[in-house]
Amino acid sequence: MLEITEFVAILSVTLFTGAAIYVNLAEHPARMACGTELAATEWVQSYKRATRMQVPLAVISTLTALVSWRLTEHILWFVGACLIFAVIPFTLVAIRPTNELLLHTKRDRASTETRALLDRWGKPHAVRSILSLLASSVLLIAILRIN
Repeated sequence: MLEITEFVAILSVTLFTGAAIYVNLAEHPARMACGTELAATEWVQSYKRATRMQVPLAVISTLTALVSWRLTEHILWFVGACLIFAVIPFTLVAIRPTNELLLHTKRDRASTETRALLDRWGKPHAVRSILSLLASSVLLIAILRIN
């Protein structure tokens, strides 16, 4: 049981991390280079798909890291669980208001306001990448130190 929960925790947190970093380093800069209207159009589709992938990954990695902590009593599992969980409330507080503005159906996707929203969106998303990278690092250290 322990090996499975540790594996799932590390797999899900590293998948989340890879996706988050990819968005910051590749996808968002590429979409921003395509002009505001196209960037906003692509962002909406990307956001919808990413949400369906990243929310379950964050929840699964949090829960399995917590189970690993309970089974091992090793604090690093708890710390990693807290770090990956932190992306959820951070997203709701710091990113969701911008998301809702960008998702508004009557938004002029070519406007300077839309461009500013897209620029603003990338910065807090980088915080998600950093939090998940820290979580991945802590959980990898946990598995290497315990086993």
